Amino acid sequence: MKDYIKDEQNYIMHTYGRLPVVFEKGDGFKLWDIYGKEYLDFASGLGVINIGHIRPEVAKAVCEQAKKLIHVSNLFYTIPQIELAKKLTEISFADKCFFANSGAEANEGAIKLARKYAKIKFKDENRYEIISAYKGFHGRTLAALAATAQPDKQKYFKPMPAGFKYVEYNNSEELKKVVDEKTCAIIIEPIQGEGGVNIGSDDYFKELRSLCDEKKILLIFDEVQTGFGRTGKMFAYEHFGIVPDIMTIAKGLANGMPIGVILAKEEVAEVFEPGDHATTFGGGPLVCSAALATLGVLEKDELVKNSQEVGEYFKNKLFEFQKKFDLIKEVRGKGLMIGVELNKKAAKDIVLKCLDKGLVINNVASDILRFIPPLCISKNEVDTALKILETIFEEEQ
Repeated sequence: MKDYIKDEQNYIMHTYGRLPVVFEKGDGFKLWDIYGKEYLDFASGLGVINIGHIRPEVAKAVCEQAKKLIHVSNLFYTIPQIELAKKLTEISFADKCFFANSGAEANEGAIKLARKYAKIKFKDENRYEIISAYKGFHGRTLAALAATAQPDKQKYFKPMPAGFKYVEYNNSEELKKVVDEKTCAIIIEPIQGEGGVNIGSDDYFKELRSLCDEKKILLIFDEVQTGFGRTGKMFAYEHFGIVPDIMTIAKGLANGMPIGVILAKEEVAEVFEPGDHATTFGGGPLVCSAALATLGVLEKDELVKNSQEVGEYFKNKLFEFQKKFDLIKEVRGKGLMIGVELNKKAAKDIVLKCLDKGLVINNVASDILRFIPPLCISKNEVDTALKILETIFEEEQ
């Protein structure tokens, strides 16, 4: 068998801490490596494979579009992009869309949009600062990284772009003290993903919306990971009874094809003019066809409802584990976005043990496990995963 891992180490920049497996095939919630070993996927490509691996509806849409037209650039109209934009506005609060290629790109564009809106709306060149929360994650391009209040991720890339301030997540009193006449926007994840599946309170988000309204500040929700049923709602903002002014989405939209989108209210979106922002590949007909097919399956198979129901079942089982195993400090999450915080730094070791036993999960910190399986899983797959986890937790006690 060819040594692919050695070849990767020889020819690819070492920017990923990869796990020791080469995947070759997927189907639904299952994966197979090059040796034919089967795995249960509870990571879904970091929350991307929402409707399961190799869905025939998506494969068919991509193949049919690839036979007709793959790319012409955004100098021209294409039908799939227009149809997807219409669909996204129908299922969200937004009036307009901008298509990019990733969540980080969508956040970069949202930052630009917020800053231009402030300058046009208030005619104030000093109104440009953006506030974000510690433990948040908004991407690894420079402005998105500057909005990511995690010093360990920024330290080798300083100086960071100016105009970003950080506050404690879920602390509205601290936020009120930081907002001033220079603030143009607040960008926040309704549920922090990479930060450990942290969930703000209903009151926090209502106060956040009220503060933005009072101070005429834009509220940007980064729903790159939480969108499209991941949390048991189509979008996570629906849990909190508020609506943002701008929302960024990406991961679950096209089931593995690269896409990112800025969604915005009309009043905000209209400040962007030709030349303000652009992308060569964003919103191409191939990826938009994949996204339309993905949304079709999401609705047809009622996967948002399944996420809520199966996620609740999974979380309750993990609460039972918490009573049984001193190893588990806390279980938190919504839908099929669940984090387990441990009482010791054993998360990476547990991830490797799960992999050895045919279960794919990931850790977002040395003491936090994250479970973000495809939304098509059933309670049977959860039970299978729990049996593996129970065996490993017993070993780790």
